[in-house]
Amino acid sequence: MPQENAAKSVTYADAGVDIRGGGQAKERIKYLAQKTFNRNALAGIGGFGALFRLDLQRWKNPVLVSSADGVGTKLKVAFALGLHQTVGIDLVNHCVNDIAVQGATPLFFLDYLATGRLDADVIETVVSGLADGCKTNGCVLIGGETAQMPGFYADGEYDLAGFIVGAVDRDKMITGAGIKPGDVLIGLPSTGLHTNGYSLARKLLFEVAGYKPTQYVTAIKEKAGAALMRTHRSYLPVIQKLVSAGLTTGMAHITGGGITENLPRILPKGVMAQVEIGSWPVLPIFEHLGQLGSVSQEEMMRTFNMGIGLIAAIPAAKFTRAKNLLDRAEEKFYVVGRIVKGDRRVQYT
Repeated sequence: MPQENAAKSVTYADAGVDIRGGGQAKERIKYLAQKTFNRNALAGIGGFGALFRLDLQRWKNPVLVSSADGVGTKLKVAFALGLHQTVGIDLVNHCVNDIAVQGATPLFFLDYLATGRLDADVIETVVSGLADGCKTNGCVLIGGETAQMPGFYADGEYDLAGFIVGAVDRDKMITGAGIKPGDVLIGLPSTGLHTNGYSLARKLLFEVAGYKPTQYVTAIKEKAGAALMRTHRSYLPVIQKLVSAGLTTGMAHITGGGITENLPRILPKGVMAQVEIGSWPVLPIFEHLGQLGSVSQEEMMRTFNMGIGLIAAIPAAKFTRAKNLLDRAEEKFYVVGRIVKGDRRVQYT
């Protein structure tokens, strides 16, 4: 006998996953990625694996350099403000800097975007930023993954991560092995927090001080959210100038862990970095954060970049050449310290 109350057929959409909408979203973002393509990208978006041709005429003995990272809780500020364009640029620039400090040229980039409920407009905006970042840095947005995970992320929220691959000739790798006592440390300014320290910054600004993201803060002369959303800077152009001229023995991208944790990563055995506090202007946002939480200098230096996004070691004999090169390029920099004998750490003076 037929059942009077036949069970309804349950679909993936009933579980919160919109496959049709996901397909439409992918079609909308495909053209954004294809705008970044060059002759080395061998397949369009949508295959199981992206294909990229390594130009062996460009490198004699190529070494591939890769890095993966995310935007972190800076995304929470983006959600609060409804600003999704720049987080893609943040991600690309962060990853580009990570491989550029080793002398690598960016080749291609892949992204991972996971969300609870698909919003095609938001995804298109995020990917537009990724494409802009890739185009500016000369790399191909060759593929990625958009995952719908209902129940895992709150409505209106998503996570964003990326993976980059670059190449460098083996004899031109910048490893820090040549850093020696007497080298001058120069620092290039950051635009703000970049993509690190946001859990502490959000706690201080929004919980301790009680600011709203859209609230103007006199101490920093801008709105709280605007200060936190300043785009992570790409240092690729200035890095390429220093590397091409043979003027640096090692470079550190100042990200999570601040100068304290990142600079020792490039120091060889037998040396340490003496960094002079006060040798560069600390951005108002960092000063205000420190005051709000009575945060110790040690904690600040270990959490934030404090206004310096990249540090390069320059041999003393080449410093004048490096200074002239940076001045001609109108690149602002600060002499922040020196390399001395020691045990692979940072000493603040």
